[in-house]
Amino acid sequence: MAQVVIWLIAFAAILALALKRWPSLSASLDCLLPRAMKTDGDNAVVWSLALAVLGATTIVRPVDVLLTAIVLGVLALVAVKLGGWAMDKVDLH
Repeated sequence: MAQVVIWLIAFAAILALALKRWPSLSASLDCLLPRAMKTDGDNAVVWSLALAVLGATTIVRPVDVLLTAIVLGVLALVAVKLGGWAMDKVDLH
């Protein structure tokens, strides 16, 4: 029960800060994200909600988030290596 309360408090705080500081946060996100994911338009609520969920989960369960990031990184590395190997085997002519 305590974890849920801490998560809700962290979520509300991060969401309020993200919405309040959206112009500077949007500029920072635009520098980091690829063109297809740029924050042009009315995406403030969507991005703020996503950041609040990620931030609150990281505060409450940091090891789970870290392990998930490591697993996703390893899967991405394997996919890139397999894709490179497959492209070497394919004759495109």
